[in-house]
Amino acid sequence: MMTNSKKEVFFENTLRLIYEKGFKATTMGDIAKNSNFEVPNVYNYIDSKEAFLETYIFNIFTEFNGYISDIIESTFSPREKLKYVISKHVQFTIQEPYQVALFVYDWRNLSEPKLSEFKVLRKEYLSRVESIIEEGINEEQFRRMNLEVATYLVFSSLRWLFSLTIAKEGKVNSIELEKQITDYIFGGIDKRD
Repeated sequence: MMTNSKKEVFFENTLRLIYEKGFKATTMGDIAKNSNFEVPNVYNYIDSKEAFLETYIFNIFTEFNGYISDIIESTFSPREKLKYVISKHVQFTIQEPYQVALFVYDWRNLSEPKLSEFKVLRKEYLSRVESIIEEGINEEQFRRMNLEVATYLVFSSLRWLFSLTIAKEGKVNSIELEKQITDYIFGGIDKRD
């Protein structure tokens, strides 16, 4: 059986603390107390809570951008591509709900120039998913609709999943959840005869 390193436990505990207390309300003292450290010891793991936030948010983007490139460049149909986007979001959220919570709630706490960089990356990512939906409309797999609205509806259907995973303490059947979310999204986007 694998055990988490002290550093991994520190990061997991800090993510959980920030989720429970809120990023702005969490101090370095809180982070130290939560890990049974003196405040100076926290700096062995992170330079600041802002650096912690940046690292996690941009790591998530790296993960998402890696798989979206593979999905878009695949030979799959737009319908299959969108299913893979949904699947990746569901699976990542179930595996890392506190990271996703940080990403969803706290990106606004990034300092410049990282805040502007985040907004550009987010816009690019949404645009790439929007291109899948547009391709599906053009190929008559999806019904005609406003692309921006459709894209935001897909993501609003996914963004709350971390809270379900946290509330159920990780005891979520990922296959069932993915199917339910996929069926729900495709119930609204699929072309109807």
